[in-house]
Amino acid sequence: MSDIEAAYKESLQFAKNHYENFPVVSLLIKKDLRKYIAVIYRFARTADDMADEGNFTPEKRMDMLNAFEEKLSSAIKGNFTTGFEEALFHTINHKNLSPEHFFNLLTAFKQDVCKKCYENFDDLLNYCRYSANPVGRLVLELHGIRNDQAFSLSDKICTALQLTNFYQDTLIDYEKGRIYYPSDEMEKFGVDKKIFDLKENNLNFGKLLKFNIDRTRRLFKEGKELTAYLNGRLKYEIKWTILGGAAVLRKIENNNYNVFQERPSLSKIDFALIFMESLGK
Repeated sequence: MSDIEAAYKESLQFAKNHYENFPVVSLLIKKDLRKYIAVIYRFARTADDMADEGNFTPEKRMDMLNAFEEKLSSAIKGNFTTGFEEALFHTINHKNLSPEHFFNLLTAFKQDVCKKCYENFDDLLNYCRYSANPVGRLVLELHGIRNDQAFSLSDKICTALQLTNFYQDTLIDYEKGRIYYPSDEMEKFGVDKKIFDLKENNLNFGKLLKFNIDRTRRLFKEGKELTAYLNGRLKYEIKWTILGGAAVLRKIENNNYNVFQERPSLSKIDFALIFMESLGK
């Protein structure tokens, strides 16, 4: 087995071993595209871990991310030292993917190291533009879709998924020093950092979270129009993804917005039910 073949195989296994709100490499993805999806996911997750995992100083994390970015730049030019870098080069070139999407992801991970709060929703949307939206655009490009309107609708779905993940990880993110609720909205609903310190699921926080969930649900609804540009397996994959995000939002609501005591997540049964629902719509 060549280095690149081994890297693709390792990437597929890497994707299967990590929990997300939807299967990264599902049966709804065409078999010949799964290895490319896995490489993209491995790239993003590896960089994300540099920004988040381990006991590193912010300076060290930035050094790691800068070095990772330099390796990306070299790989794009055809200069690589590992099987994974070769697989990344092959994925980008063979599928004619836009390198800017990969660099945008790294911009978001660097921002996680140095930016701990967001003044308003537009500020947060700008973060999602780098942290989430590139992934959806890469998936569309993999399937040969390069329509501006499709990209815009995909952005809505990806942003909604990112926001949903923020609500899930409210406590985890706070323990890392980050709050992804806009500061002006926290003030509007009478929520301050003490609530996070005390893990207090009070009425004010519930209203703040409900406001955010309602807005995120609207993004999912608007983004669902993307399916008009899709066909085959990808159409059902996107439906599944939207339904998965919506299911997490319902779990938060059904638990009285108490994201401090229990992180809402989807079970295998949930995935199966959502899968069947996506096929029926």
